[in-house]
Amino acid sequence: MKILLAEDEAQLARVLKLAMTSSGYQVDAVDNGQKVVDLAAANAYDVMILDIMMPVKSGLDALRELRARGDRTYVIMLTAMAEEDDRVTGLDAGADDYLTKPFSLKELLARLRSLERRVKSYDDQDLAFADLHLNSDEQVLESHNSISLSREETRMLQYLIHNAGKELPAADILQRVWDSDQDADEEDVWINISYLRHKLQSIQSTAEIIGEKGGPYVLRG
Repeated sequence: MKILLAEDEAQLARVLKLAMTSSGYQVDAVDNGQKVVDLAAANAYDVMILDIMMPVKSGLDALRELRARGDRTYVIMLTAMAEEDDRVTGLDAGADDYLTKPFSLKELLARLRSLERRVKSYDDQDLAFADLHLNSDEQVLESHNSISLSREETRMLQYLIHNAGKELPAADILQRVWDSDQDADEEDVWINISYLRHKLQSIQSTAEIIGEKGGPYVLRG
């Protein structure tokens, strides 16, 4: 998984990043909320871990801005405040989970492993974007009419919808769609992008996938 960590305590940030990278996760670390907003606008993340008290822009303000523009990335809030009202405020702002400092690294990594299993099994989601409806379970895409998708096309479109408007490198799409298939390469990504483009046109959707061979690719409504 790709994780965005926002923590302004330098020593804690180093410890958390080391623990997560040692567990095989890709981690981008920043020290204020504005950097969260900027990076999340340009990159696809599976999880964001946000400290509440940060300079420039707080974690709560960053989260509110992300949710207001439609970012649905799973967010874990970190805080030294243990009061119930503070937890409620974070959850109302759009947080999915909470860890109160000091917390156990083992607990954080256990939650990430649970999320990783969820990310790998999100094929049963129904998703909507622009004039599209994707029935992932049936592998059917609908707009003015409907069309069947392959497994790879379905997973690719899921990833594109979850990260609509973001430039997604071909390598990231390859890793997400084909997972552990060692025979797949970026040529497979391009072939399936081409298939999806034709299918979007055939159902007369306004959505389109932007990008040349080799990527990056962007889904726009």
